[in-house]
Amino acid sequence: MKPARLAFADVLRVGAAGLRARPLRVFLSALGIAIGIAAMLSVVGISTSSRAELDRTLDRLGTNLLTVGPGQTFFGEDSHLPDEAIEMIDRIEPVESVSATGNLDAQVYRTDQIPTTQSGGIAVRAARTDLPDTVGATMASGAWLNGATARYPAVVLGSTAADRLGVALAGPSVQVWLGGQWFTVVGVLQPVPLAEELDTAALVGWPVATSSLGFDGYATTVYTRTAESSVEAVQGVLAATANPESPNEVKVSRPSDALAAKQATDEALNGLLLGLGAVALLVGGVGVANTMVISVLERRAEIGLRRSLGATRGQIRIQFLAESLLLSALGGLAGVLLGVAVTTTYATTQSWPTEVPLWAMAGGLAATLVIGVLAGAYPAARASRLPPTEALSTP
Repeated sequence: MKPARLAFADVLRVGAAGLRARPLRVFLSALGIAIGIAAMLSVVGISTSSRAELDRTLDRLGTNLLTVGPGQTFFGEDSHLPDEAIEMIDRIEPVESVSATGNLDAQVYRTDQIPTTQSGGIAVRAARTDLPDTVGATMASGAWLNGATARYPAVVLGSTAADRLGVALAGPSVQVWLGGQWFTVVGVLQPVPLAEELDTAALVGWPVATSSLGFDGYATTVYTRTAESSVEAVQGVLAATANPESPNEVKVSRPSDALAAKQATDEALNGLLLGLGAVALLVGGVGVANTMVISVLERRAEIGLRRSLGATRGQIRIQFLAESLLLSALGGLAGVLLGVAVTTTYATTQSWPTEVPLWAMAGGLAATLVIGVLAGAYPAARASRLPPTEALSTP
């Protein structure tokens, strides 16, 4: 007489019955799997959401901003851009707008009573009136410099500079001590992602910088906005255009590349975190294997009874393998839900779009099933090899 064959539903029923008999142990074992899957899925989800935010930011700001600055001479001395550099760059056909800032040898303080050593790391720069349009800057308070205010002691503060100086809002009565005289704060900028150096700067007009702050008139950073399709071509000729006599003394960069480099750094850290998640997943798999081995030892009498009633070795093996798979799948499903929840919460707090790749969720569940098979293979084989008489005689 052939032994009865276990249907798929029967396999699930007997596997689930074994898990229900030890709820606390099952919970702790599944928790190890869940933590590993959640850690790995959270890393992937947060990284993907961060990349989506970067893409959204670059789409909004554009990747067509280039900067030009002075480098060093052949002998290692600091060079400077020619006076005509801005005008010459503006003549390049694909260039849409050009603006510039120049570093000043001046400090800015909230009042004239603050020691000179406590400058707060705020740079003072001369700025052209067309700077916001070129770099994509917007105002948080007040207004940008215009043809009138650029000639008088008026200043616009970057977002970080305003925080360090304790200036919340611009206004006619708000003044800072800059270069040994009072300057009125006429504006405060929002953060400028593609020109982060402006966030920690106090920006004054080009004319007043020349007349009152000893500015030599040389631009130290020229911002160039060009047609999106011509970025590479313009980047290749900027150095020679800005300084035809010594193009090797010119530095050309693309701010969006810095953002991409930052993203690459984040991805390197994500690789480390994925490794830690994999370790947690491995530990969870060991926990499942331990649970299944103990389960075999505790249920020797049950195994002997089933064998004596006609269950084959294969059916016993399938039963315990099903328990291991169900236990791992339970932890994997909980881990996926937890990982999605962590990613959603973090992305929401950062005002990022939430993106969790489907391949990551499917891969997480697949990994738990593989762990279930590996963790349950030995206990299932051990259970199937128990002789019925020996198992029934176990106290």
